[in-house]
Amino acid sequence: MKLPLLATAALSTAMLTAAPAPITSTFAPYPKDAKTTLERLDPALDALLAPDAVVENLGSGFNWSEGPIWVPALGALLFSDVPENRVYRWKEGEGISVHLEPSGFTGTQYNGRERGSNGLTLDAQGRLTLCQHGDRRVARLAADGKSFETVVDRFEGKRFSSPNDLCYDRAGNLFFTDPPYGLPADTKQETDFHGVYRLGTDGKLTVIASDLSRPNGVALSPDERTVYVASSEGREPWIKAYALNADGSVASSRLFFDGSALMKQGRRGAFDGLKVDVQGNIWTTGPGGVLIISPEGKHLGSILTGRATANCAFGDADHQTFYITADEALLRVRTKVKGAAR
Repeated sequence: MKLPLLATAALSTAMLTAAPAPITSTFAPYPKDAKTTLERLDPALDALLAPDAVVENLGSGFNWSEGPIWVPALGALLFSDVPENRVYRWKEGEGISVHLEPSGFTGTQYNGRERGSNGLTLDAQGRLTLCQHGDRRVARLAADGKSFETVVDRFEGKRFSSPNDLCYDRAGNLFFTDPPYGLPADTKQETDFHGVYRLGTDGKLTVIASDLSRPNGVALSPDERTVYVASSEGREPWIKAYALNADGSVASSRLFFDGSALMKQGRRGAFDGLKVDVQGNIWTTGPGGVLIISPEGKHLGSILTGRATANCAFGDADHQTFYITADEALLRVRTKVKGAAR
């Protein structure tokens, strides 16, 4: 379901009046984002992100932008606005429009703030798959383009709290996290932990990890032997790495990156969404904006967005543009490395 943009691409800006506050959608030439600067901590960053790279602002006015995914069939980026229960679409030359509403809650009564979809991805058939806070499930957009099919909503008969982020491996196994951020205060949590799960192609659901109080973003290494999970708990500002056996079970785990020192500096934001490039570097939202971390866990530099920043994704036909959902804004920057193809 796609609603038209309420302006023409000939204008320098366009306003989407469907949202409570107007959404500003800019057009080429895109303005440099006034809040964002680049932080270079190691010369190795120059091979990934040019020192003079420009972070562009593609639009703003969102309540809390999240979960971006590039959709090759559309030639466009989709992303969530969690509180507004919408998925927006951004496309070159067209700007921003409402793509899907509702996106994460299809009921009638929700006594919370984060009811919409959060993380988005595509399955092997290119179908949009969503973490739905309000409906407490991972769902797939049906062929009619507006209704949903449940992928998974329970573990051992107990409903999830609010699935947050997700990714598929090349074989079609699904990894996702389930923190309580979208669970209303008047709704009982049914599981006794906040888990990281793997749904196999055989339909078997297993717990990858239950040792994080707020598991959030999730991504796989290029060789799919490691799954990275961001912890957004303020007392656990970490990224953990879980080594996988051939059957998808966890062989071992380790603390991959500790952001405690950055938190003590007063940098805004927690570890949230993350993606991996073809060289195995991790691009993760976190304290200050987006951190670029080597496969060995070295912090190479940051895209300092000047606001709490939720998630990110590589996109465009060459998979070499980095999109950032940063609170009220949608940003992008060209990179010198390709994102891992998932």
